[in-house]
Amino acid sequence: MLDRNKKYGGFLFTELIVALAVLGILLLGLTLSLHGLAKFNRYQLVRQRCIAAAQAQLDSLSVTGRPISNEDFKRLWPKLNVSIQQSEGTGRWDGMKLVKVTTAGRSFRNEVKVQHTRYVLRDLFCTTAQDGNP
Repeated sequence: MLDRNKKYGGFLFTELIVALAVLGILLLGLTLSLHGLAKFNRYQLVRQRCIAAAQAQLDSLSVTGRPISNEDFKRLWPKLNVSIQQSEGTGRWDGMKLVKVTTAGRSFRNEVKVQHTRYVLRDLFCTTAQDGNP
């Protein structure tokens, strides 16, 4: 009777090794997928910040005629850069200024760039906003 149990002595050890290998592969896959989701979420967060900064600049230009000051912009969005370009409106938009606000930030190694445009009344548009610097 004891002889028969010794014949299958390595079977339990083999099952244990296979189960640990499968568990390790599953944990590795879970870790890689969570890292990918973290990168995607970080990209989306930077993108949302860029959108908020561009909309705030356009709102400031529409209401006050001036962009948000550099100090306030860096305080609100410290890791973003902004550029403002303006051109004359054409066609039915004649008499207005086309303002393009581009915000950029970094998410890991990717650059996130968002551009928003809006027509602004020329009367509201200040001389400080015409040079393109916020």
